[in-house]
Formats: sequence, structure tokens, C-alpha cells
Amino acid sequence: MSIVQNLENIKKELIDNNINSKVIAVSKTFELSHIRPLIDHGHYIFGENRVQEAQKKWQELLTKNENLNIHLIGGLQTNKAKDAVKLFSCIHSVDRERLVDALAVAEQNLNLKRDYFLQVNTGNEEQKSGINIKHTEQLYDYAKDKLNIIGLMCIPPVDEDSKKHFEILRELAKQLNLSELSMGMSHDYLQAGLAGATYVRVGSKIFGLRS
Repeated sequence: MSIVQNLENIKKELIDNNINSKVIAVSKTFELSHIRPLIDHGHYIFGENRVQEAQKKWQELLTKNENLNIHLIGGLQTNKAKDAVKLFSCIHSVDRERLVDALAVAEQNLNLKRDYFLQVNTGNEEQKSGINIKHTEQLYDYAKDKLNIIGLMCIPPVDEDSKKHFEILRELAKQLNLSELSMGMSHDYLQAGLAGATYVRVGSKIFGLRS
């Protein structure tokens, strides 16, 4: 089945379940030959994990197509903040005050405004990025006047039921009066959509397995 057909099947599945989530096609590690058919088909929202890889891949394309929206869904080092603001329309991985400050300075220097999600570590996993649930409100209060925080993002633990984590994130967003939720990947995007995701991040279900 073609990459375009894979995407259409996912969109149809979401629509059939009365879900309005936007699909971020996670194109990390995939070449432009995989990506162009989706752009030609009219899909413009893509997700990348690393700033450097995304720069090589997207910089030229972005100058030719103003409809493209590239989202950073991977962790971000403060020293890459300026490059990230230059390239991405939305960053899903804000999780600490130093990064908030670096992004705010980058926006000012570049005269650009971007959208941001706070990444919440709903499973409290030591090895994973994201702010602890109980510190999320504190980070939001710190960030909200500096950056355009539109919502919350999470990556549930692989060995737990995602649904519980999606519900935690939804309730947290409601408390903070945030309308956007970035949650769900290839294996659980439908669950995420049913739990209220406004963005689902789908890679292998569209592009196939990464080599």
C-alpha cells in the first residue's frame, strides 16, 4: 500500500470515529522521496525529532512551500533553541524554565512567534523528558507570558495502558485552560483521538518501519 493511502486510511479511521485530530506525519529518518508524495497530495504537517536532521531536510522546501508546518516532537537542548525557532512552526517538547528563556530570547532575536506544547512526563519515568505532573502548573505560569503555550504533550510508558495517561493529560489541560493536546502515536492514535487529542503523531503506520 502507498504512503498516501496509509495516511488516507488513518484519516478515514479518525473520521469514522468522529475524531477531529490533525495528523502529524512523523518523517524523522525518512528521505524526501518518502515525504514528497504526501506534500503533493496536500498534506503539510510533519514531525521531526532532531533539529540538525530537520534543517538538512526541510530548509529548502520551506522556502518553496509556505503551507508546510514542521513540528519538533523530540527533546530540545537550549543551545539549539535559535535554530529550532527558525525552522519549526510548533515545538512540542518544552519542559524546563531554561528552555523557555532560550526560546523567548530566540523569538525576540529572530522577530518570530511560534506555538509551543509543554511536555508532561505522565509516567514519571526517569529516562524520559518532560515535566513532572505536579510541576506542570508552575512551569505553565512561568512560560505563559513569554511563549505562546497552546497545549500539553505526553508520551505514555510503553508497558502501560496509554488511555490512562491520555486522560491524565486531558484533565491537566482542562485545569490550565489549554485547548490543544498532542498525544498518540502509530500504536495508539485512535485511543488518543477518542480521549481528545487535537494532534496525533504517526510515523511507521504511514511511512513503514524505520531501517
